[in-house]
Amino acid sequence: MTNLIYLGIAVLLSLVGSFVLWLRSRQPHSMEAGMREFARELQALAPQPPEHDERQRRSG
Repeated sequence: MTNLIYLGIAVLLSLVGSFVLWLRSRQPHSMEAGMREFARELQALAPQPPEHDERQRRSG
């Protein structure tokens, strides 16, 4: 009987841990979250200005 109690505790802890991981990884469903995601995608598609490295600044 004692072994079943330990098994039940292990199963319960596994379920609680799985629920916490599911809560942390789920996608937000609010309107604001959708707008932030859209803005982030637009920023990723926007052309970036050329970056100059140190050699170009010293010689120019």
